[in-house]
Amino acid sequence: MSAGVRILLADDQAMVRAGLAMVLGSEDGFTVVAQCEDGAGVLPAVRVHRPDLVLLDVRMPRVDGPEATRRLRAEPGAPPVLALTTFDDDEVLWAALDAGAAGFVLKDSPAEALVDAVRAVAGGGAWLDPRVLPRVLERARGRPAAGAGRALLDRLTPREADVLRLVCRGASNAEIAVALRMGERTVKSHVSAVLAKLGARDRAAAIVAAHDAGLGG
Repeated sequence: MSAGVRILLADDQAMVRAGLAMVLGSEDGFTVVAQCEDGAGVLPAVRVHRPDLVLLDVRMPRVDGPEATRRLRAEPGAPPVLALTTFDDDEVLWAALDAGAAGFVLKDSPAEALVDAVRAVAGGGAWLDPRVLPRVLERARGRPAAGAGRALLDRLTPREADVLRLVCRGASNAEIAVALRMGERTVKSHVSAVLAKLGARDRAAAIVAAHDAGLGG
């Protein structure tokens, strides 16, 4: 990504924030512009520092990750949210997805995976850790309105299906444009059409629908 990525960190553990700041701050083009120890501080910090991405823990005192995400997504022009979770945080993870998080990365992921997740989400893509996805799908299949199903995927044009496959890989609009040899504006139109046809609110929900129907695997 040619432009720099401005990151806001939110985690109630000072040592975790310090570790994340060290990993991300050492990556070329990444700048940690602010840190919050509670979800209540996320929206005010976003208004002041205007980050490109918010990386937040799902479990925080007072205001947790899902609620902070919900408040943030209601803000015009809000940056995307990448949620930090542990492997057994199923309920809170699902709540964060419902709230509009664009991706999930596990706390024990290697630094390279964290960097890849930040790049993908900051670039307009989505990121679901491969270890998290099966749990998200299992939970989704237990919900009455979950899963778009093969019939919905059959409504996609071949080009839209190509775009969705790349979305499932965490590709940004710019990366999809290069891979499919089309303009970014065209990519945005295809992504919007895919979301509309799947009844998905965002890319993360589209990835769940695609995997649930066998497209993203």
